[in-house]
Amino acid sequence: PRVRADPSLLERAVANIAENAVAWSPPGGVVHIGASEAAGRVELRVADRGPGIPEEVRQWVFEPFQRFGDRPGGEGVGLGLAVAKGFVEAMGGTIEMQDTPGGGLTVCIGLEAA
Repeated sequence: PRVRADPSLLERAVANIAENAVAWSPPGGVVHIGASEAAGRVELRVADRGPGIPEEVRQWVFEPFQRFGDRPGGEGVGLGLAVAKGFVEAMGGTIEMQDTPGGGLTVCIGLEAA
């Protein structure tokens, strides 16, 4: 579905979220990306089968320089999700985390439909 958004900001936000999902997925795991439209809104979902993030710390991982549960040899400085959140909110959207049914994490971006 089409959305009212800056294409460059949206691309970077989705790329950051997808890169994070791939990094936390088990070897050979698949990251699912999908979208649906309802009531004038589009919801984009990026779902992985990684370890997930406990609900009580989910808001914390959107803060700059946070690297929840670092992996040995992990790369990055903890800005990917903070940047994604900033870009999504700058476009009037919302971003939240939910449990993936069967295990993992789903990041949901909500934007106005075009």
